Amino acid sequence: MSKSFNETQFRPANRRSGTFVAGTILAVVVAGIAWQVGRTNPANGQETRASAQTQGQSNPNDKVLARVNGKSVTYEAVASECMDRYGVEVLENVINRVLIQQACANKGVTITEAEVTQEIVRISKRFGLDVKTWYKMLQAERGLSQLQYQRDVIWPMLALKKLAGKQVNITQEMMQQAYYDAYGPKAKCKMIMLDNRRRATEVWDEVKRRPEEFGRLAQEHSVEPNSRSLGGAVPPIRRYTGAHEKVRLAAFKMRTPGEISPIIEVGLNSYVIMKFEGFTEKVEHDPNDVKAQLHEDLMEQEVQKLVAETFQTIRDTAQIQNRITGESTTRRNPVSATNPPTPGNVRQTGYQPPGAQPRR
Repeated sequence: MSKSFNETQFRPANRRSGTFVAGTILAVVVAGIAWQVGRTNPANGQETRASAQTQGQSNPNDKVLARVNGKSVTYEAVASECMDRYGVEVLENVINRVLIQQACANKGVTITEAEVTQEIVRISKRFGLDVKTWYKMLQAERGLSQLQYQRDVIWPMLALKKLAGKQVNITQEMMQQAYYDAYGPKAKCKMIMLDNRRRATEVWDEVKRRPEEFGRLAQEHSVEPNSRSLGGAVPPIRRYTGAHEKVRLAAFKMRTPGEISPIIEVGLNSYVIMKFEGFTEKVEHDPNDVKAQLHEDLMEQEVQKLVAETFQTIRDTAQIQNRITGESTTRRNPVSATNPPTPGNVRQTGYQPPGAQPRR
């Protein structure tokens, strides 16, 4: 019988791995996904405390972690500073982990070591690497040990997939849209983002008067730092995915280089003005040659969405009291077709889950 990963095994070894747990849960609810990890050294807190206790059997000063010119640095002082710096983030990750564990216990869901191993083999093969090399890359680039990756990244992903209880269906329309996004023309635009409607109107009037100075106006007025520093330049906009839907629709409605878009409201106190610069050339390609890869990519994306929705349902039906932040939530009805999640209820993170890493 395969050995299962139980609750006592599934715990983050440090702040870095804890970040991966929370991010795995909610990765796909944000538009721009990127890896965010800390710079702390891998260390298991329980093992550290156990070691200190063991030393204490022969050393009465068991809570002294260091001495500096005779002055003691105690465990309590270090723990207090760690709590002040990282307590909110770590507690949030632990809360998320406990929610998954409870949901698995309630539904009798278990993840075996064999399943974890199989998933890691699948991911490493996708990048043309053997498992040993994949682990080395994770350690070098992400600071994750083999155990941390298995326990804190793969385990929650597999658990949430099982908890979702349904399969992903890739339609022909989805395939066509994915092919168009990958190989079809993309809209080249410059962009100014503003956080005030009145200010957006003022800047739009100025842009209409002097469209040739769009880059300078973007540097002066845009509230988005990355594109602002580049004079409003943004990556080419795809037709079906990536940018906000209203931005994509507006970009593909424009036809004449130099054309200025209307003011586009993309969220609360969030407005966009674009200058159209033309379309990229489509990439000539036989759809049959890339069909398998597109299908695999779509499966990954849809699974991530399913995982995020599943965790959101778990979170929305939980009662949580966070004594560090003072926040508390009450149980709500499960998210369903008649009670969909709203943007305001979606928590954001920057983690990109396994299997969704950028293709090399």
